[in-house]
Amino acid sequence: MTTTNSPLLKVSGLKKYFPVGGGFLRKPHNFIHAVDDLNFEIPSGGSMGLVGESGCGKTTTGKLLVRLYEPTDGHILIQDEQGNLEDIAYRKGASMKAFRRRVQMIFQDPYESLNPRRTIYDTVAEPLAVQGIGNISEREERVATLLERVGLTPATSFMFRFPHELSGGQRQRIAIARALVVNPSFIVADEPTSMLDVSIRTGVMNLMMELAAEMNVSYLYITHDLAVARYMCDTIGVMYLGKIVEQAPTEELLHQPQHPYTRALISAVPIPDPRIKRQVIDIKGGISAPIDPPPHCRFYARCPLADETCRDRPHPPLQDKGNGHLVACYKV
Repeated sequence: MTTTNSPLLKVSGLKKYFPVGGGFLRKPHNFIHAVDDLNFEIPSGGSMGLVGESGCGKTTTGKLLVRLYEPTDGHILIQDEQGNLEDIAYRKGASMKAFRRRVQMIFQDPYESLNPRRTIYDTVAEPLAVQGIGNISEREERVATLLERVGLTPATSFMFRFPHELSGGQRQRIAIARALVVNPSFIVADEPTSMLDVSIRTGVMNLMMELAAEMNVSYLYITHDLAVARYMCDTIGVMYLGKIVEQAPTEELLHQPQHPYTRALISAVPIPDPRIKRQVIDIKGGISAPIDPPPHCRFYARCPLADETCRDRPHPPLQDKGNGHLVACYKV
């Protein structure tokens, strides 16, 4: 299957269930439905934002795409070096090495994602060593070039320092350099600016966008912040309890949200002008438990529009409401 008109990444029916309980010689009977039947595509050079409350499955989705978790079910198709789509959902062993070169992850916490006992050079050069790319002098040159590119200049003053000698923003730039050093085609960025001071977030976001354009890298950008998603992403998917309930081009979704949950998220964003009154969406209760959820709509218990139709039918599929605006709701 060639990719003349194919996406860089295509996810279909992706699921991840975590067992609850059980024990020695006793199988678990309950499961957390962390990710439940996701379907989406990301084009080459494009970016998609994944937003939603804590615990909705955003980070689990990211870790599935980079194969830090093995899926319970579903398919993850990604372009190989020849431009063909291949399923990497259940790949194991030595065959994962080439995949790791094409797909990388930037983690949320720059204080935890860098080994405190390793120098910056060791950290950034390790993927090159694992992949067998270049000799020592070539790796040093590659690392120095990338450090300069992410704004750590002069590179020689950073290469042999340790993470504790750097600020949070500098550490996250190191994490970005480490992800890009093997020239991947796809990166999962798990809230890469949430641990940084507000004053330096924009600089890191601009850097990621510039590098994505230069190196033709596609992103899945995981965030709680709709303003960040708007700045960084071409499309946005809204997750609730393991499901994508709405997905659309960024401006379309933010200006014309259709799912009640998306409307509630947007209504919760503060407006700096006190003269502007935004409609408050009255959703009920708190987020439901993701352990063996009932088959009806995930948002049923909190939805102001829910009725017997929503209760008696299975979770609604994503349906195109026009202009590529996908909504999973029987009432809109």
